[in-house]
Amino acid sequence: MTTSETESISSDSPTISQDPLYQMLRHDNVEGFNQARADGQTCDLRNCDLRGLDLRNLKLLGMDLTNAYFRGADLRGIDFRGCCLDGASLADAKISGCYFPVELSAQEIQLSVSLGTRLRHNCG
Repeated sequence: MTTSETESISSDSPTISQDPLYQMLRHDNVEGFNQARADGQTCDLRNCDLRGLDLRNLKLLGMDLTNAYFRGADLRGIDFRGCCLDGASLADAKISGCYFPVELSAQEIQLSVSLGTRLRHNCG
């Protein structure tokens, strides 16, 4: 990993990536994102700005979502098991029906949704 990649991942402010799959999500194309991932394309969502997006039905199997910013996003029904959520923020997100990694307590998740705290998730 280069120094600039490390700085981007550890940055406090969410980024708008030029990654084509990320751009699909920004343009409400969850189905296209899922199909591209099923076809073997990769996407880096670490530190990405996903606030306010409707991400229902998003397939995230095993993705690294470190420092992802989900403020106000509709995440209902997403399966986050196997994903790294360290530093992610779920402030005001809709999380009904989500599966989360078993390492994250319900209290940790609730604090993130209600107060905007960053999730502490040991992904190692």
